Amino acid sequence: MTVNEEKLKQDFPILSQIVNDEPLVYLDNAATTQKPRQVLDAVVQYYETANANVHRGVHTLAARATEQYEGARETVRRFIHAEETAEVLFTRGTTTSLNWLAQSLGDAVVEAGDEILISYMEHHSNIIPWQQLAKRKQAKLVYIELTKDGQLDLADAKAKITEKTKIVALTHVSNVLGVINPIKELTKWAHAKGAVMVVDGAQAVPHMPVDVQALDADFYAFSGHKMLAPTGIGVLYGKRVWLERLAPVEFGGEMIDFVYEQDSTWKELPWKFEAGTPNMSGAIGLAAAIDYLEAIGMENIFAQEQAVAAYLLPKLAAIDGVTVYGPKDASLRTGVISFNIDELHPHDVATAFDMEGVAVRAGHHCAQPLMRYMDLAATARASFYVYNTQADADKFIDAIQKTKEFFSYGLN
Repeated sequence: MTVNEEKLKQDFPILSQIVNDEPLVYLDNAATTQKPRQVLDAVVQYYETANANVHRGVHTLAARATEQYEGARETVRRFIHAEETAEVLFTRGTTTSLNWLAQSLGDAVVEAGDEILISYMEHHSNIIPWQQLAKRKQAKLVYIELTKDGQLDLADAKAKITEKTKIVALTHVSNVLGVINPIKELTKWAHAKGAVMVVDGAQAVPHMPVDVQALDADFYAFSGHKMLAPTGIGVLYGKRVWLERLAPVEFGGEMIDFVYEQDSTWKELPWKFEAGTPNMSGAIGLAAAIDYLEAIGMENIFAQEQAVAAYLLPKLAAIDGVTVYGPKDASLRTGVISFNIDELHPHDVATAFDMEGVAVRAGHHCAQPLMRYMDLAATARASFYVYNTQADADKFIDAIQKTKEFFSYGLN
């Protein structure tokens, strides 16, 4: 199946607007994606026909809401190929998922003198929780080096996974470099040394097929808003053997079995970890987003993004004064393209792009250690998704040329 981006774009009301007298070209998808009518309609329909608290009530609306909420969990299970729904926990997003793990898993397996292994390409959400764990437990946070083109240095990774390593926490896809990491191979190395494998899948699940059982990762986290779903909903997948062992980190309603004056017991999985009223509409919106993506086909989405990268990378390389970060081989990356224009601050570049109706991001992208590693203050970043057309890619190239001309003229 070939993705018809022009037809898909019609499903997204926000993309039809005019920005600064130009048709909007939205290229900030690594930050958050836009929502199709099918997802918006699913959320509205839930509120209009089924809004009630789940699990607790016996009335019709409560039963309807519970059926839809737990149905969404099954949709997620199928989508990521988890073995059972008990392994699918709903969270607020990737950040929440990783914080849960740094507390619960960290307390269970890390002691003074142990090591936690991450890389220089990690998002802050996959750095700071482990920093705090290392401080709390007097453990050591170790970083994997990168190659010259921004890939993980696999030789360094293998050497640094030792008997001291208790947790390996890595991104599946870099939000800055677009690099796709070989998680299955890294997981084998981690398990061979007795370490637990945690994967930040925020930039992977929206863009490519993900099979958590094939990867064999112990935990895998991702966010709904980066894959057409509402904000405030995310997923933490965990192998049952680990989830049974770990203690919850949030407490209150929904997750309890019995509460006594001095002690309490927890519900079975997955509800043991989901305290309080859950984000029912978010979960239902996530299920609708998954249905939308599956109708297109994740293999097709992945192929489309790599085709966009293959189309753009040579064009960018041919423009004087433009530096692109990450692999030059499109097969090694997704549609995330970070770049700089000589002598121009990325914020000025993003502002100039906005005047052309092109929305890109500028800054450190919540990856300050990576910026320092590459000796950069910031970059501009264009990130493509399934509704971006070749015309959008051409407008992106055109915006670079116009930005260069504008600032060159202004400086003369």
